[in-house]
Amino acid sequence: MTDPTPAPKRPVRPRRLALVAVAVLAGAILGYAGVYGIGGLMRNAGGDPACRPAVALASRIAPLAKGEVAAVTMATKPLRLPDLAFADAAGEPKKLSDWRGRTVLVNLWATWCVPCRKEMPALDGLQAKLGSQDFEVVAVNIDTRDLDKPSAFYREAGLNRLAFFSDSKAKVFQDLKAIGRALGMPTTVLVDGDGCEIASLAGPAEWASEDAVRLISAALAK
Repeated sequence: MTDPTPAPKRPVRPRRLALVAVAVLAGAILGYAGVYGIGGLMRNAGGDPACRPAVALASRIAPLAKGEVAAVTMATKPLRLPDLAFADAAGEPKKLSDWRGRTVLVNLWATWCVPCRKEMPALDGLQAKLGSQDFEVVAVNIDTRDLDKPSAFYREAGLNRLAFFSDSKAKVFQDLKAIGRALGMPTTVLVDGDGCEIASLAGPAEWASEDAVRLISAALAK
């Protein structure tokens, strides 16, 4: 006669669980190192110490992230951005590090992105109001097709304060996505003169509004 009571399952040994956990952790570490390299892994494990002043600045100006810029997220951990590479209107190569010593509002946009197109005049307005030797709006177009379309949009929209930058391979988006700063379009990151994140925003904002101007002006204050 067969006993209908199922045999008790053998408990998973603690040692086996520990080995599985170690394997998962090792895989995560190798994956991260594959994206950032071993040097990047070491630098970002606890954040880049050189970027701590940017976090302190973010904390000071956080109360100004309200109204039209209420969705802006302030940096809470030291983060140095990758040295994003793109081209200027003449096709000459540019890098984010070219703006060292200046605060930069990096914005990624595309003509196929409706919120991006609506936001561009506001970015142009912000550049008109605050653009200087200390600050610039760096809007990088990531269209990968119809490469004449973005410059035509500039003319049609009357964008005459924003310099034109582009990356037809959209690698800048992937570089920001790799550090969790590009979840969709448009995406914007406020960067200090050392290339460190002050704040970021996933989605559009009225960048020429009084709220935005106060926030950026506070970030520029010495």
